[in-house]
Amino acid sequence: MTPEMIEAAAVRMAGHIRRTPFLNAPLLDQAVGRRVFVKAECLQVTGSFKARGGWSAVSALDPEARARGVIAYSSGNHAQGVAYAAARHDAPCVILMPSDAPQVKIANTRAYGAEVVLYDRATQDRDAIGARLADDRGLRLIKPYDDPQVIAGQGTVGLELAEQAVEAGITQAPVFVCCGGGGLSSGIALALEARAPGLQVRTAEPHGFDDMARSLASGQRQKNPATTGSICDAILTPSPGELTLPILTRLARPGAVVTDDQALHAMALAFTHLRIVLEPGGAVALAAALFGEDLPDTVIAVATGGNVDPATFATALDRFAGC
Repeated sequence: MTPEMIEAAAVRMAGHIRRTPFLNAPLLDQAVGRRVFVKAECLQVTGSFKARGGWSAVSALDPEARARGVIAYSSGNHAQGVAYAAARHDAPCVILMPSDAPQVKIANTRAYGAEVVLYDRATQDRDAIGARLADDRGLRLIKPYDDPQVIAGQGTVGLELAEQAVEAGITQAPVFVCCGGGGLSSGIALALEARAPGLQVRTAEPHGFDDMARSLASGQRQKNPATTGSICDAILTPSPGELTLPILTRLARPGAVVTDDQALHAMALAFTHLRIVLEPGGAVALAAALFGEDLPDTVIAVATGGNVDPATFATALDRFAGC
């Protein structure tokens, strides 16, 4: 992985991927006692940053590979990102999704024209199913994070963030990033190393699914004991990526861990003060920035996705109304 790969991905996605806003709310700053800036990738095409990696990977394929089609596995956001890119490149697309994924994500993925294949994430191996489908149909597998072109696409968030931080007068700050396998975190870390070394990535994960934080602390790849059990479905992965962990071991600071309730609280505060809608997995970085201890006066969080079921969003607003 190189900064040049990220720059090339940015060129390929120009005109197809949004430059998302960099938000701040003085009343929220006052409430938490620090300045909190939010990179609102929830306002991205398809509702999450995954559109970047999907576009980067599909656009980098040679025409023959695109014509045969692509396959991806995802709980919903990577699925929609790849389906969106495939549809606009006229490429057939199959998406392998867990049967307990939010219905809005399954429906949206199908709406982009993808064939959705459901599996039980508690009893079935998505990698084995995906590999079999790819071999049987001649499809190119686009992994959700352990793919160089996906990492490059996600890294374009870091290119934008570096520019927006300068505009806001920020030269030093932790950058909390919602983390599953680490594709976004590692891409941003590489971009910031080249463009804004004073901004340092900190991964954010839900309690009980903090494999990246534990891996960074131990220096060895750790696995989660379970694959279900948190409302933060978008970032529940078995273990860190083989490509992403070495990047983050070199560039990231210690990982942060938040509870599901803190993620819901962050969702409510984001809506109240910033008027953006977040899903639980897309809110953990903001939760770490809001509720973490021993943080500096200025922090940055990447709000990674807004594809939330109405019932979950209503729960967040009801539980933390007025907080």
